[in-house]
Amino acid sequence: MTATPGVPPQPAQLTVDELAARAGVTVRTLRFYGTKGLLPPPELGPRRVGLYGPQHLDRLELIEELQRQGLTLAAIERYLAQLPPDISSLDLAIHRALVASWTPETAEEATRAQLERRAGRPLSDTDVDRLSAMGALHRTDDPDVFKLDPGLLPLGVRVLDVPIPLETLLAARAVVRLHSQATAHDLHRLFRDTVWKPYRESDPPPEELERMKELTDQIQPVVVQALVTAFQRSLADELAAARPPAE
Repeated sequence: MTATPGVPPQPAQLTVDELAARAGVTVRTLRFYGTKGLLPPPELGPRRVGLYGPQHLDRLELIEELQRQGLTLAAIERYLAQLPPDISSLDLAIHRALVASWTPETAEEATRAQLERRAGRPLSDTDVDRLSAMGALHRTDDPDVFKLDPGLLPLGVRVLDVPIPLETLLAARAVVRLHSQATAHDLHRLFRDTVWKPYRESDPPPEELERMKELTDQIQPVVVQALVTAFQRSLADELAAARPPAE
């Protein structure tokens, strides 16, 4: 198959053993997920061998992140049931990145070999530099050990084959960080002045104050999703405006 210029290639179809190795789970676990409806059935290849694609891998990574959040399999089943049946592999990867962002300090330590196994491909030093520029990993004092962001790594790997200069990735990350900090500051000030301050001035009982703090923590995932959705729409509008009119 010839790759489309500028579009990162998708992982080849995998057997159940290969999928288990890539996802870091057992074949028995995969079959169990299949019976529970958490994992779509594979395509049947030659000699009726089940073949799995990128969507299966991304769905497994999303399940892993939801388990990391402490969700039971029943809760994960309800979460996945709300996703569109035709959801793309990329959208699943974005879901996982969002879920991972709800938990602070999500970084995982990995050796170069473990990093490449998670990425599903050999990585050059340039690839590692690009992943670092995207925030998908961070270097440590040991050149063979990295801190991985499990939510961003799958998305970062997808971008490796897109011809974007390293300097552009670094500049884009700086722009996103700058505007994210400003947005977070403005939202915090808005919430503090219009919600927290009036609530505290009403002299609530201590148990209600603690409940309010818990509710504030639960609002964070909603705010993150709202920001990402708004950014995706704004970016789509910008790209549409820049696209030359059809002849």
